[in-house]
Amino acid sequence: MGISGMKLCLNTVFTLWLREMLRYKRSRSRIIGSLATPLFFLVIMGSALGSSMTMNSGRYIDYMAPGIIGMSILFASLMGGISIIWDREFGFLKEILVAPVSRFYTALGKAAGGVTTAMIQGTLLMVISGFIGIEYVSVWREMLCIPVMFLMGLGFIGLGITLASRIESHEGFQMMMTFITLPTIMTSTAFYPMADLPGWLSIPVRLNPLTYGVEALRWLLLGISEIPVTLSLSVITVFALIMMALGSWAFDRAGDQ
Repeated sequence: MGISGMKLCLNTVFTLWLREMLRYKRSRSRIIGSLATPLFFLVIMGSALGSSMTMNSGRYIDYMAPGIIGMSILFASLMGGISIIWDREFGFLKEILVAPVSRFYTALGKAAGGVTTAMIQGTLLMVISGFIGIEYVSVWREMLCIPVMFLMGLGFIGLGITLASRIESHEGFQMMMTFITLPTIMTSTAFYPMADLPGWLSIPVRLNPLTYGVEALRWLLLGISEIPVTLSLSVITVFALIMMALGSWAFDRAGDQ
């Protein structure tokens, strides 16, 4: 590929990323809802359970904060896949697929927009949580959470693109999202420590990529983790690479149908 071809591919990625950002900026209800719901969980659920649970590592609401951030990234990333269904329905997807660039870069542009949205929501949630009393270790560690959010978002947006490439309707996508998100959240360490789980439940928790993302965030924000941070980072990196490869493959196959 020559310089002009690479420039065209990068322009495609940037254009699709910018389109997703403009969509997100104009949807104020989406921004408010994406922050209000996790904060409601954190304040109400964290306060209620914190009064009845004893944590050796500190307050339960602090322990819960990285899990809520991880949950927000999961939802935002998977929802990024729904834009593919919208674009297919309104004919925009067909127009961009005939562009003289590899469909990989088209999928990459869609993924970049979804990941950026997820990172914005996760970062805002992390900052707001700090203002309402969540005790983090340091500001520098908060900054290091951003690359972790990027890897988490990349993995889950790859999953979202894979699903959206195979599902025709919004209703089907929403049902599949519900089917995936609830078990993913509940079989992670977002809300409870791994040490307190029954033996049979520890298996799906350890197989869940969200567990490793949440534990990496928890180590950075609170200085505690039940999993070595190097292992957590390795797992979410491999997960991101696999899901992006799978997402680009599914997107390419969808364009041939």
